[in-house]
Order: sequence, then C-alpha cells, then structure tokens
Amino acid sequence: MSAKILVVDDDPNVQRLLSFTLKQEGYEVIVAGDGAEGFKLWAQDPPALVLLDVMLPKLDGYQVAAKIRAEEGGSGHVPIIMLTAESEVEQKIRGLRAGADDYLVKPFHPAELLARIKSLLARFAPRDMLVGRPPLGRVLAFYGAKGGVGTTTIAINTAIALHRELGRKVCLVDANLQFGDHRVFLDLGLDRKSIVDVVTAPSIDADLFRNVVVKHDSGIDLLLAPPSPETAELVTKEHLAHILETLRGLYDYIVVDVDKRLDDTNLGIFDAADTLFVVMTADLSCLKNVRLVLETLGHIGYADDRVKLVLNRSNAFTGINVKNAEGALKRTIDHLVINEYRGAISALNSGAPVMFTKADSPLGRSFHDFARAIEKQPRAVTGSALVAPAR
Repeated sequence: MSAKILVVDDDPNVQRLLSFTLKQEGYEVIVAGDGAEGFKLWAQDPPALVLLDVMLPKLDGYQVAAKIRAEEGGSGHVPIIMLTAESEVEQKIRGLRAGADDYLVKPFHPAELLARIKSLLARFAPRDMLVGRPPLGRVLAFYGAKGGVGTTTIAINTAIALHRELGRKVCLVDANLQFGDHRVFLDLGLDRKSIVDVVTAPSIDADLFRNVVVKHDSGIDLLLAPPSPETAELVTKEHLAHILETLRGLYDYIVVDVDKRLDDTNLGIFDAADTLFVVMTADLSCLKNVRLVLETLGHIGYADDRVKLVLNRSNAFTGINVKNAEGALKRTIDHLVINEYRGAISALNSGAPVMFTKADSPLGRSFHDFARAIEKQPRAVTGSALVAPAR
C-alpha cells in the first residue's frame, strides 16, 4: 500500500504543488486548509507523515504539532515536517521542540522534500519492515592528525547527518576526556551529566545510559566529556571498552571524537572501532603526522582496511592538491569534506552545527554525502586487532 501523507497548508497553490509532487511519487495525499482541520484529519485516521505549514488559521503549525504529540503519548509517532518561510534558527528550534522531526524553508526543491520524506518514513517504519539497516552498534572513531583540522566539527556533523538524513539512532561520545569541546560546540552548560556519571555508578548498563545521555535538539544522544580536566582521570581504558560495548546494543552508530594522543586509552578506542577515520588537511605538517600515524598503526598490527583518511577543507587552496597528498602518503584519501570557512566558523560560534541549522548548504550536503558513504561501508571485524604482527 502507498503511504498516506497529510498536507496542512492554507495556500491553494502550495496545496496543488505538493499534491502533484507527492502523487507523482505514488503517495496518497489528503489536504487540510487550516490547523484545526489538519488536527481533525490526523485524529480520524493517522497518516504515515504530516507536512505542516507554520502560518495557519485557527491553529498554527506549532500548536498542531504539540497537540499531535500530546495525543500520541507513547503509542506511536507520526513524523512531521514543518514548512516555514522563516530561516531563523530560533524558529526552526521552536518547531522541533513543538514536535516536528524536520523542517524545510520555503521555497524548497521538490527533490529535497521527497528525500526528507523517504528518510523519515524509513526511520519511523516498524522495525520488522525496515530493510538495509546497518548492523547494530557500529563504532566510528574520529582522530585528528593534528590540532585544528576540524575533527570535532566533522564528528558532530557526521553524527547528526547519520540520524537526520538516514534515520539512524546515534550516540556521539566526546572522548577528549580532559578538554572536550562538545559542550561549547553544542551550546550546553557544565551542569549536564557526563561520562563521569557513568564510571562512578555502581554498575554500567542500558538503564544507566538512558539517564546519563544528553538529548540534543537535533535528535542525537550525547555522552559528554568530564566537566573539568581533573575528573578525566576517573575514566580508564577498561571503562571505555565497557561503555562502547554497552552502547553497541542501544544504537545503530556510536560516533567517538578522540583526542590527539596515541596512548593506551585511545588505542583501546581504536581497537573497539569498526572504522577509524583519520581527519587531515592538505598541508605539510599534517601530511607528516598522518604518515607517522599510519606507520604506528601498521607496526602494532592495525588492519589497513579499518583506517579511512578524511581530507577536510578539500577544496581550500593550500598548494597541495588531493593527488599530491595521496602521492606523499602512498595511499588513497577515502573521503572529502569541502571547505566553507564562514559557515563552519559561524556554526562554531553559535553552538548550532551546520547539519542542524543549515543542512541544505554546500557544507551540509558534503556531510550528507559523507554519511551516505559511511552507511555503504562493509562492517569490519573488531576486537583483538592491536596485536604486534608475527615476526
């Protein structure tokens, strides 16, 4: 059966355009011209998805979304895409907090609308109907070849892209235990719970994580670094191994932002990871560090196929192009993330990641493509990988 989509918009032209676009894709469409009618149609026979305009007579879109979520309770979840003419971050966040799962700013391209619809329908389909889901518990470690290459930015936005664009359940772990930046980059206070609350608990289990992880407005869960450097020493290599193993049973993807040290703690994270993404930029000092990291991992027996190189700011002019970098490293660069300096800096300073507030920007699309590429990767065999090779 084709999925039924409820369109709630008071503009007849928009109604006709959306109806035509959706019917061309095989969806069944029902239309409401105001918020009260939209809520009534939802209550009579819940659709598979709701396209909900913000500015509506009788009840506005925020009110409709909130009423739907209140009525649903815990019995189900109909995905809602909010349609708005406002591009301000505050408006988007208000819609998400009212209960929307996604938003589109008018005017938008029909192809983007259809992509968002398909992603949400897949995300909220009954689990026994889902196809092509990744194996549960894939751990992705992001390691910067040197400071300033954008490792944390890439880890955060990749986590959001895996959830937002592909509908996966994602936990982002800040494993930079002394000086983690996720609280700053995501505009969170020091009062939020952290990994310290996990390791100081009597036992580490699924129920504990449900109480400790921080729910971000983008939809991902966060396991934050300790709030102060001195408490970082409470977290051991053994703790991290136990934590990642437990998270495997709770999430589709666990994205781990690792600090720059190659110590036993970080090597333990690498061992637990299905894939290690080494983040780099095209400059001589970074290429030197990448070569040393690859040599070190090779010496301790880390499988080459589990290491992927990510060139950040790939289109920035540095005098060293991708081909030159690959020649210097004697290996292929696996993924490229484009340079959009102003957008990235603005996102950092506002505490609002690009994939959360500007997913349709060129940089956002680059992260979307990266997430798609990750999803297609075969799962590597993990465990006991960091063993010295036989002589």
